[in-house]
Amino acid sequence: QVQLVDSGGGLVQPGGSLRLSCAASGRTFSTTMGWFRQAPGKEREFVAAMRWSSANTYYADSVKGRFTMSRDNAKNTVSLQMNSLKPEDTAVYYCAAKYSSGNLVRWDDYDYWGQGTQVTVSS
Repeated sequence: QVQLVDSGGGLVQPGGSLRLSCAASGRTFSTTMGWFRQAPGKEREFVAAMRWSSANTYYADSVKGRFTMSRDNAKNTVSLQMNSLKPEDTAVYYCAAKYSSGNLVRWDDYDYWGQGTQVTVSS
């Protein structure tokens, strides 16, 4: 099992940056970690994912070149560095995890979730 606590959201102007963190407790070996986001009235969508052991990362087209996912083994955390933020990035961001090695993009393929952290990009 793994428990997740995500944090780091806030209000930022367009073009600004935020760094989200996800603290994991429990077994992280062999997990896939993901970031998803959901705006009001929209479906939950994939943002980024990473295989914990290899640190290989995958990104949605909408955030490629702007967002970077990373891990810190010592702190047992994963982070999402978000640069060049746009108003359309506004959403609740969720950290997620699973032990399976299946689809990385589908939110319903993940088993464990953080509580969510609000990111608002507005001038």
